[in-house]
Amino acid sequence: MSNDTAPRPDTTGQKRTVNRVVIRFAGDSGDGMQLTGDRFSAEAAAFGNDLATQPDFPAEIRAPQGTLPGVSSFQVHFADYDILTAGDRPDVLVAMNPAALKAHLGALARGGTVIVNTDEFTGRNLTKAGYAANPLTSGELDGLVVHEVAMTTLTRGAVEATGVNKKDAGRAKNMFALGLLSWMYHRPVDDTERFLREKFARRPELAEANVLAYRAGWNYGETTEAFATTYEVGPTALSPGTYRQVTGNTALSYGLVAAGRRSGLPVFLGSYPITPASDVLHELSKLKRFDVTTFQAEDEIAGIGAALGAAFGGSLGVTTTSGPGLALKSETVGLAVMTELPLLVVDVQRGGPSTGLPTKTEQADLLQALFGRNGESPVPVVAPRSPADCFATALEATRIAVTYRTPVLLLSDGAIANGSEPWNVPEPDELPEIDPDFSRSSEWSESGQEFAPYQRNAETLARPWAIPGTAGSEHRIGGLEKTDGSGNISYDPDNHDLMVRLRQAKIDGISVDDVTVHDPSGQARTLVLGWGSSYGPIGAACRRVREAGIPVAQAHLRHLNPLPVNLGEVVRGYERIVVPEMNLGQLSLLLRAKYLVDVQPVTKVQGLAFLAEELEEVLLQAESGTLARTERAKTADARARAVRGNHPAASDSAPYPERSGP
Repeated sequence: MSNDTAPRPDTTGQKRTVNRVVIRFAGDSGDGMQLTGDRFSAEAAAFGNDLATQPDFPAEIRAPQGTLPGVSSFQVHFADYDILTAGDRPDVLVAMNPAALKAHLGALARGGTVIVNTDEFTGRNLTKAGYAANPLTSGELDGLVVHEVAMTTLTRGAVEATGVNKKDAGRAKNMFALGLLSWMYHRPVDDTERFLREKFARRPELAEANVLAYRAGWNYGETTEAFATTYEVGPTALSPGTYRQVTGNTALSYGLVAAGRRSGLPVFLGSYPITPASDVLHELSKLKRFDVTTFQAEDEIAGIGAALGAAFGGSLGVTTTSGPGLALKSETVGLAVMTELPLLVVDVQRGGPSTGLPTKTEQADLLQALFGRNGESPVPVVAPRSPADCFATALEATRIAVTYRTPVLLLSDGAIANGSEPWNVPEPDELPEIDPDFSRSSEWSESGQEFAPYQRNAETLARPWAIPGTAGSEHRIGGLEKTDGSGNISYDPDNHDLMVRLRQAKIDGISVDDVTVHDPSGQARTLVLGWGSSYGPIGAACRRVREAGIPVAQAHLRHLNPLPVNLGEVVRGYERIVVPEMNLGQLSLLLRAKYLVDVQPVTKVQGLAFLAEELEEVLLQAESGTLARTERAKTADARARAVRGNHPAASDSAPYPERSGP
């Protein structure tokens, strides 16, 4: 097939119009599932669909091929209306090998479609995946629509003329799968072909092989009788603007660049690579033309030390990490609290403790962010709610850090960092300005006063920010307690008491927006309060419950310290407060302590984001009064399993023995 005969949408056969579809691509970590899913998402974005994606990576750098630990997947949800999540259950599962099928079959929607690469369903691969019998013939897939496609064989045949070796030919099978799905859902093809030619520009034979594999998948769908029906998802009616698909880490990187431009500060990132935060370092390293300096340090402590030093020198100091790295950075965060310098600490949370689940998401660093330092070390904490929201949250974190002269912790998580959605690109001039208000030599020389590095602004309680070398503003700072005003070292008890309270008052006085409540009926008795990536599943669940005729209110927190001033009034205005979190109830603990209200935590610590269907059931339980018992049952079940042990003979239904006495 020549380059100018690219496939076009089929106009024959049955075509069904649907309003939404969830597709999950799954295969070995070397099968290119992330690239396949990303390209399908780009096609959906170019077509004008609203979309949300969620990739899932193996924790091992290179798990044994064909095994369950080595399965990599990418889920994309696209629709003709605004959506909030990457979808609960896939309507279509593309399984490149038996392990991918076994790992993800249980998530498939009832009556869903499975497309399998039959070339990989060999006896050896079935054994590695834990199958005693071939699921394609054992009846395990009964009730599903199953398409068996010899993708590897068909791909090698399609690319044979390019002269690529057998291994490279086989690796192009992910493009065969992409072409087939693009045909099924009438996706545009020109952008993908252009992308492939650009991606493999240095090896034209690979570019041609991938393009031919892509076209072969498309033509297979068009010519085989097995795929008699295609589907169409129309574009979404989006508000006017320029849109691009963006991941959370990319949006965060752009937000940091925008913050640097709007504050007039050079951006300095001191970072040590750690999953899932490394992409911020990678992205910012490409943006040096925007006065961005990236420094890959030898360890976490060096990374934040360099960032704090850059802040002392008048830059926007930033460091990125995940939970284990935040623990290592805690001493330097305390130093930033004592020196009262602006610093951004980005924590892209993952499952813990220790190394934990490196590639899985969690929200369990909230208490560490708030209290994980020695002494009274108050730090503002903010959290984005979605991938696109990372841009605005980075700007807000910078505003707080620069205006109030304080380190700020930004809590993203794996689901946000790696997920993607459309982002309405703002006009640069519409972004808020951030004034660093540096100390200038004229301020002190004209007044005849000696520079006082801890003399505070009456409104913000922020101390002056003096760049080293500014005439008349020479000063020393460090980790020892400072004298109020002069900044000299002090061991005076009363002064220490004063400085501790001043640092706390500065954080408490940070100006943040009130929390807003979405309560369409105005009659809700239950408020669902969330933070971080729970926003999408909460919103989707609330939609479902409202459609069932049950009123429910929703609110979401961006500012976790200080909390919005009106939050106490809000939570006291509802009979039930339900707080879903991917931890064991950390925000619930804080809300109970601060506002003395009964908060019902909803907890999940599986390394997976909430599903909308899970939270829908939670809200129904909350209305019926059974939610608290459900949460207690989770802990009771864990204790019971621990007592029984994990022996194969142990019965999961065996009761946990009751204790006598209190």
